[in-house]
Amino acid sequence: METVLRVNELTKRYRRRRAEPVVAVDHVSLSVRKNEVVGLLGPNGAGKTTTIKCIAGLIKPTSGEIWLDGIEAQRQPKKAMERVAALLEGNRNIYWRLTPRENLEFFAGLQGHPVRKVRGYIDELIELFGLKDKEGTSARMLSRGMQQKLALACALIRQTEILLLDEPTLGLDVETSYELRNVLKQMAARGERTILLSSHDMHVVQDTCERVIIINNGRVVVDDRVTNLMKLFQVSAYRFELEGHLVTELELKLKERFPLLAFSSTDHRTYIDADLVEGSELYEVLDILKAGNTQVKSIGHKEPNLEEIFLAIVKGQIK
Repeated sequence: METVLRVNELTKRYRRRRAEPVVAVDHVSLSVRKNEVVGLLGPNGAGKTTTIKCIAGLIKPTSGEIWLDGIEAQRQPKKAMERVAALLEGNRNIYWRLTPRENLEFFAGLQGHPVRKVRGYIDELIELFGLKDKEGTSARMLSRGMQQKLALACALIRQTEILLLDEPTLGLDVETSYELRNVLKQMAARGERTILLSSHDMHVVQDTCERVIIINNGRVVVDDRVTNLMKLFQVSAYRFELEGHLVTELELKLKERFPLLAFSSTDHRTYIDADLVEGSELYEVLDILKAGNTQVKSIGHKEPNLEEIFLAIVKGQIK
């Protein structure tokens, strides 16, 4: 399948007076195929937003190449930027004094689409994002959730091949976040856009993305399909069911050896959720429990989720 977004050895350094430069992005290479939806993940300060802003043409990289639909962005920036639209850090890419319809008409015009030709699509987006009752209200009077949905609609109305989404559900309530997630899922299912999505909301990423790229300390550490990561993690994720309650000393000993163990309990049972990298670690946990005279009722595989996988990768538990 055709690759429409390619980043090659992208590096961004910020100079500092009388100090070594800060390396925000360190030789990052990635690619996204046509109509693919890819999640870009990483802890705070990992370089995700800097990478997206470089792709969007808002930050000039120190070195490296960015290709958008076959156009090298550094050599032909104007032509390259016609291929990409972005939603950056929530609802900041809308004009507050304009109504939802006026915003959509304005951003369509920026892309060179006459209003008469996109009026039907504008109607479709207003309906899709539940803005019909507010289409004549200035954006500053809308709720945060509606502003966020309008911002995404404004990115879509440009009808570019590539769509960059940086934290599209940031600050939204649960209901609005769920609605926006459903819109993204519909877009992904229809293959309407090539999307690079950065989010701390793992439910959004797990629901909509086929593949994830994880950046840590400015570098790509994982690039794989979500299904592959889930299978990999499932092999090493266990749940121990124990008789009674653990004594404090034994729990501390387990936590010291395996810091990411999660403990829970009921009146008569204790449960330990363990993400173990090596097969031998399973027996090590059992040896510690046996030495503490703890009765193990059962051991089973735990169903993983993307958030657990992400944390394990960032902490170096999975490589």
